[in-house]
Amino acid sequence: MGPETTRILLADDHNLVRRGLRLILDGEPDLQVVAEAADGNQAVELAARGDIDLAILDIAMPRLTGLQAAREMSRRSPAVRILMLSMYDNEQYFFEALKAGAAGYVLKSVADRDLVEACRAVRRGEPFVYAGVVTALIKDYLQRNRNGQRIPDSILTPREEEIIKLIAEGNSARDIAETLVISAKTVDRHRANIMQKLGMHDRLDLTRYAIRAGLAQP
Repeated sequence: MGPETTRILLADDHNLVRRGLRLILDGEPDLQVVAEAADGNQAVELAARGDIDLAILDIAMPRLTGLQAAREMSRRSPAVRILMLSMYDNEQYFFEALKAGAAGYVLKSVADRDLVEACRAVRRGEPFVYAGVVTALIKDYLQRNRNGQRIPDSILTPREEEIIKLIAEGNSARDIAETLVISAKTVDRHRANIMQKLGMHDRLDLTRYAIRAGLAQP
């Protein structure tokens, strides 16, 4: 392995996907997969060993999602660059990935075309943005501008934003159910969806998010 070789950690819970991606990467003279992980937790631990330059994380993994793993990795192993791998062609997931510390976002459907270029861009210190997201963002911006709507900054629905605000203000599930005239079970379901979307664990995480997003007062 030469000094210019990028040492890669590949994290995806599907063995077949990892095998396919490994074939693409190891076929390049300057890229080499040196470690593999089947979940986000394992990925964070492997990145902390100190012999990884670039981590490629699937956005949807067990134990820790790719977004959670990216946050943790950015904190524990800041020298490791991160690329997010996703089947979601969705600009909000793209922004969440950037917020979590990823330098690029690659769609699984075109990984055979984009992955090598993305790895090299990220290693050069450049962000990798796939073509579809640029087009979608511009179209979305123009559409909203024409309709006089504000530009969204959250992947949450208005109802989910309402619930996260009430959670941050210290309301129980029963309080929220009464306020919104829905069942406590529905509140719990919304809360679980919110936490999964944002890759968060507890009320404190949700409260911090609500304050940063301007949904609640500090």
